[in-house]
Amino acid sequence: MAVRVMVVDDHPMWRDGVARDLAAAGYDVVATTGEGRQAVRIAGAARPDVVVLDLQLPDVSGVEVINGLLEAVPGVRVLMLSASGEQQSVLDAVKAGASGYLLKSAAQAEFLDAVARTAAGDTVFTPGLAGLVLGEFRRLAVEPAGDDAMAPKLTERETEVLRLVAKGLSYRQIAERLVLSHRTVQNHVQNTLGKLQLHNRVELTRYAIEKGLD
Repeated sequence: MAVRVMVVDDHPMWRDGVARDLAAAGYDVVATTGEGRQAVRIAGAARPDVVVLDLQLPDVSGVEVINGLLEAVPGVRVLMLSASGEQQSVLDAVKAGASGYLLKSAAQAEFLDAVARTAAGDTVFTPGLAGLVLGEFRRLAVEPAGDDAMAPKLTERETEVLRLVAKGLSYRQIAERLVLSHRTVQNHVQNTLGKLQLHNRVELTRYAIEKGLD
């Protein structure tokens, strides 16, 4: 079945163009809208797998929309598509639960690849933004004394894989980087999810950036 995508952007020409590109690439565009509140209202019925969401909307912020979408459609993946690459904007979106953040200056092929990777459960960032997010979380993270002693113990290899997951690399890319098989990387990720009591790669990425892993 085709991946179901909803497009939320308040610029009609841009929104329609993105929807056309997605449809031409084989995605099922189940809804488009230019308003955040309407996006949350219709998401429950449209049941998208991925929402391509602009950060700046006329009625509510993109961050508020992320929160509403995750409540309306548990498990939905949100890919921010924004003209703003400001550090705080990226950080706020990731903290709210966005799976990735892509600048509108991205090429069509890069955008379509980002949607595919988001649908597959990867975290996706415009080059340079992943490091920005990791650095900011590392700076802000202040752990109460004793947390590290109680934290689940990961092996050196699991920690290495976790760092690369946090940077947005796919399983294939991680396997190539570490000279491992695709299945071995998957096993490391699944073991890490189990140890940390997390459910998916998005949660794993947020854990990694909160811990300042890079």
